[in-house]
Amino acid sequence: MFLYNLRLARMSLRKQPLLTALMIAAIGIGVGACMTILTFVYTLGSDPIPQKSDELFAVRLDSWSPDRPYTEQKPEEAPWQLTHRDAMALLESPIPTRQAAMRKAVFSVLPSNEDIAPFILISRMTQNDFFEMFQVPFLYGSAWNDSADADAGNVVVLSREMNEKLFGGENSVGNEVNFDSEIFTVTGVIDEWQPQVLFYDLNNGPVSPVEDVFMPFTITDKREIQGAGNTNCWKDERIDSYFDLLESECVYVQYWAELGSDAQKAEYQAWLDAYTNGQKALGRFERETNNRLSNVTEWMKVQDVTPAEVLIVMSVGVLFLTACLVNTIGLILARFIAKAPVIGLRRALGASKATIFRQHLVEVGLVGLAGGILGLLLARLGLFGLTKVLTDANQMAHLDWTLVGITIFIAVGSAIVAGLYPTWRICQVSPSGYLKTQ
Repeated sequence: MFLYNLRLARMSLRKQPLLTALMIAAIGIGVGACMTILTFVYTLGSDPIPQKSDELFAVRLDSWSPDRPYTEQKPEEAPWQLTHRDAMALLESPIPTRQAAMRKAVFSVLPSNEDIAPFILISRMTQNDFFEMFQVPFLYGSAWNDSADADAGNVVVLSREMNEKLFGGENSVGNEVNFDSEIFTVTGVIDEWQPQVLFYDLNNGPVSPVEDVFMPFTITDKREIQGAGNTNCWKDERIDSYFDLLESECVYVQYWAELGSDAQKAEYQAWLDAYTNGQKALGRFERETNNRLSNVTEWMKVQDVTPAEVLIVMSVGVLFLTACLVNTIGLILARFIAKAPVIGLRRALGASKATIFRQHLVEVGLVGLAGGILGLLLARLGLFGLTKVLTDANQMAHLDWTLVGITIFIAVGSAIVAGLYPTWRICQVSPSGYLKTQ
């Protein structure tokens, strides 16, 4: 019966191609606009590392001013970053399975290839645990060893893109690169890796690209590198040297720990509290103890990765889709009314209201399917345009199979909802009135 109704629907739609095209366009435009926004919101809100998100924790210590909150919007929250001295102290804890302090730094690159002009890049300074913690895939080689972390070794891990630029994509492990007139040895090249949300450093933007270079964190101290990214200070301190910055209460270091069980997390929380209590005895940490361990999804909520403004824009998209559906209702009603004489004859020949109803629901569902396909194309075009406006959002410009399914479901469902009233109206056609005119 369904196939029969489907065949009738196709024949009916072909008889009025212009009206059919208008209905498909109305649904496609509405769904396309809505899905462009939904894809962005969905990507921002999705768990970027679901296989480990409950084991990875952003570590925060409340070393902030006793007189004012770190952020007015969330006064209960601890600072989003750590001081340098606290980060170095936390690295001494034996409890986490893995842990990493991190920050950004700027380097100049002097390529050995004379055809490539010197350029500036941003490097992520971190520990070798970073790569295992966040499951970074390697194309060649591996991360540096523990001794390089301890001794600030001149070693580096390159992104696939940077390796392509400097070494033509060949295995560059063991090769040397000139950063700021110092020679660094390549230990590894990571494969394509771009989390949909840069969760490990939300302080510098959720859709920022992954860095092209990774180096041991201790190099920043060895070479007195000021670093890049957000630095927040509250205390009236004189900072005339790099050593002054290290000893200051300024927060600029991101810190992550991998804790594989609730017991491990509780033990680490107790260790952090004991550490801050010890610092209180030295005159630091003047606020009430407020150390925080936030897993990946909790951290994204703290950082408002999906802010209220985005949800408002989503509401606008839904309203636009609703407006398109209202127009679709009018088009479907006009189409069905034009078929009233034919429906009257079918009713006179014995077709039931249920039969007529099912046939026309299949017809509007077919229109919805075509509109959904058009909507997918328009959404893809909208996402492409979004990447031109937000140049760092390339990882969000894709529709996975979940979103494709949602798009088709919304399109078909919306078309059926829009067609319910016109379909009900056409089923009320009286056969007697049309028999008199035929």
